[in-house]
Amino acid sequence: MSAAGLRCPGCGSSNIVDDDLYCQAQLVCVDCGSVVSEGTLADDPVGGTDVSYSRTTEVTRKPCLNLIKGLERVKEICRILRVSSEIEDLALTHFRQAYEHESFINVTLQRKELLAGCCVFVSCRQRDWPITLGTISCLLNADQTLVGGVYQNMMKILNIQAPFINVTDVIEAHVQEYKISTQHVPEELAEDSKVLSKRAVALVELAGDSWIVTGRKPLPIVMAATYLAWQSLNPNKHRLRLSLDKFCQLAKVQKRKPATTRITELKEVLCKLGRELPWVREPVTQNDVVRLVGDILEHRHTLLTRALRTHERAKEADCTQTFALNSLTEEVAPSQISESRDQTANASSVVQPCPNTRGENQEGDGDENHQSEDPEPNWGKRVLFAPPCVLHAKRRRVERPVQNVTGDEEISDSEIDSYIRSPQEVRDFAQMQKMASCSDSGKS
Repeated sequence: MSAAGLRCPGCGSSNIVDDDLYCQAQLVCVDCGSVVSEGTLADDPVGGTDVSYSRTTEVTRKPCLNLIKGLERVKEICRILRVSSEIEDLALTHFRQAYEHESFINVTLQRKELLAGCCVFVSCRQRDWPITLGTISCLLNADQTLVGGVYQNMMKILNIQAPFINVTDVIEAHVQEYKISTQHVPEELAEDSKVLSKRAVALVELAGDSWIVTGRKPLPIVMAATYLAWQSLNPNKHRLRLSLDKFCQLAKVQKRKPATTRITELKEVLCKLGRELPWVREPVTQNDVVRLVGDILEHRHTLLTRALRTHERAKEADCTQTFALNSLTEEVAPSQISESRDQTANASSVVQPCPNTRGENQEGDGDENHQSEDPEPNWGKRVLFAPPCVLHAKRRRVERPVQNVTGDEEISDSEIDSYIRSPQEVRDFAQMQKMASCSDSGKS
């Protein structure tokens, strides 16, 4: 509706404006207030004028209760870890972005709580704050596998990357959690955190050279290295008699159950290297190897090379001795005298190789004979250092062929005898029938 060229019939003024009253438009004179012209519903758009939802209901959208709890959980984890405010703000931002995604909006409360821990974890990684996924799993009291699955899903959804951290930073941050300074423990048990971190890093590197860290969780290995480093820096009677449980109670940290096994494995490696020290004459055992940790770590590369050479020489000596015994047995055996020279040569060629060549294919029916024989022993036991998955390999189940039962199989004599009653069983059965018939007649 246009107001151009119109005048008010009452006062003659041309000051006429459009006045939208609800859904009907009108032309009104500004001077006297008279209605000059009224519009019709047919002239207006269907449904009236367009009014946005925000203009009709001016209400701010409130976050849901689970989102508020998740944000509070992120803040709690950040305060427990004592991270900076920058990391906390970044974690809150990651949680809001991931929570609104369809992959996390309709999941269980447990996965939402794990999402809060994963957001803190990736924020710490992006700001070079040393932390491990095992620490987050411990804070959330959840399985590390579940936490890792949520972490991978979150990284894919947010399309972000977390840089890898240095193991030295992780060890230093872990060692600082141990309350073993002079302010917390007696002087004979106190140790500087920097010196302890340096010795623990060297032990972890030695564990990496000897395959101990392969496929293992990092925190138990770091705890085992910290415990051995603390004992070796000042191996007095007070430290040597403290077990791992008492050490964790003294340092006020939570003990990791696999750490005990890692300590035993580290001591075995240290004993193998300690025996190569030229100035050590007495036998090296796990009880006294802690006193030699400093010398072993100082010359560990040389000791590793010498230990491997010594092991190879011992293995060659065993092979030579085994071959000599087998040759002597072949000469004395009467069955070998009647055989031809060609058969003797072939037989000796099979016996000659060392045990590490037993897995090679042999001529003739070697494959069929190998299936019927016992499986080959674990090759990890023949080398000085081997991965844990090789030393403690799980035996694979051998699937036996399923026999088709047709009903025409022959019945063995022993099975037939089991169906035939013995004379004593026949007499007992007849007596039982007689007693049953007598009882039935008495009732009638």
